[in-house]
Amino acid sequence: MRIAIVGAGPVGFTLARLLLNKPNIDVVVFESEQSREARGQGGSLDLHPDTGLAAVKEAGLWDEFQKRVRYDGESLIVCDKKLIRYLNLPGETEGSSHGRPEIDRRSLREMLLDSVPPEVIRWGHHLRSVDQNHNLIFDRGTESGFDLVVGADGAWSKIRKLVSDQTPNYSGMGGFKFAIPNAKEAFPDSYKLTNRGSLFSYSDGCTIMSQQIGDGSLNIGVWCTLPEDWMEKLPFDVHDMEAVRKHLTDKFHDWHPELLNFIRHAQDPEARSLYMLPVGWRWENRPGVTLIGDAAHVMTPFAGEGVNLGMQDALMLSRAIIMAASSPQPATQLPAQIKIFEEDLFVRAERTASLTNDSLTWLFFTDGSPRTVIDKWALRILTFHDKTLFDRVRKPLLAASLKTYYFLFNLCHAG
Repeated sequence: MRIAIVGAGPVGFTLARLLLNKPNIDVVVFESEQSREARGQGGSLDLHPDTGLAAVKEAGLWDEFQKRVRYDGESLIVCDKKLIRYLNLPGETEGSSHGRPEIDRRSLREMLLDSVPPEVIRWGHHLRSVDQNHNLIFDRGTESGFDLVVGADGAWSKIRKLVSDQTPNYSGMGGFKFAIPNAKEAFPDSYKLTNRGSLFSYSDGCTIMSQQIGDGSLNIGVWCTLPEDWMEKLPFDVHDMEAVRKHLTDKFHDWHPELLNFIRHAQDPEARSLYMLPVGWRWENRPGVTLIGDAAHVMTPFAGEGVNLGMQDALMLSRAIIMAASSPQPATQLPAQIKIFEEDLFVRAERTASLTNDSLTWLFFTDGSPRTVIDKWALRILTFHDKTLFDRVRKPLLAASLKTYYFLFNLCHAG
């Protein structure tokens, strides 16, 4: 059984690793980048027990993961523009972990890349198109003869076009990503405030975010509610750091000075608009092709579930492929197993996209946020992975506790 995976991000490579050395399965990964060092991989991820961590364990990479993970990265601050802290969680150790340890995106990808033989991946294969017979047409030629083509090629997936003409919609959010290199030595106050984890500040439909990276740098995000053509309307080059800095410090002039310092110290601006597929979107099953990760359910990052959901996709799809390959009639079993996999994906994706969309609405499009929404936002995040009867029983108690706590908290911080 020949499996083609288009896209060598964490999700595509998780699937490749899970299928490696399984009987009757041959897998190849196609990636448009020229090499593994072609570009940076962004910030940090917290992996969750029943999604990302479950995939890591089933892939046999738990010991290697433990060498790279940062349990102190579970530190989390949620505040407003005045630096009033609505949530202030400390960093943890392996023994006290809440089950959401951090790992750099770069480190996760390196771990996955190192876990498969070099011949599995074909670098420098930029996909131009894919035809109705599932022939993959690359800049350097055509690849064909696959039993299954898996689109792990991100938000603007070309493989998605085989099953739907749906494209992502603008989320209403745009902004900049930055880096603060060597923050521990260069800007110790900003480094200390981030507390080796993550800081998310929300007010006025905007956010300033800081996230610790394992090398001592900080990954900064500044996002606001903006029209889709916001970049075209700017009177300066979005790559001009000083112009970007002035624009943002003016826009955030009434934010706490320590939050503004994240912008003042920032380097390497990267302008971005955030897109998402509709909540509940699904495609008609088509034998020989399927989607995982952002190709299947791209969403905004404001619930921290996207990569976890994608790695769970890879885990569930690997099980479906392995089951078909080990059956007496793999050619007929594979389409049936993929259909079952997709129906499960649609349910998981809709639930996660709904959480993400609610977080987006509450945090950026609700007056008085985070003050006015913190109790219901915290409840939704804290109970999202609940499954047991005990979880269902404790939810109303937790809801009442949060509502009471934040009522008193807001009274103490009135004005």
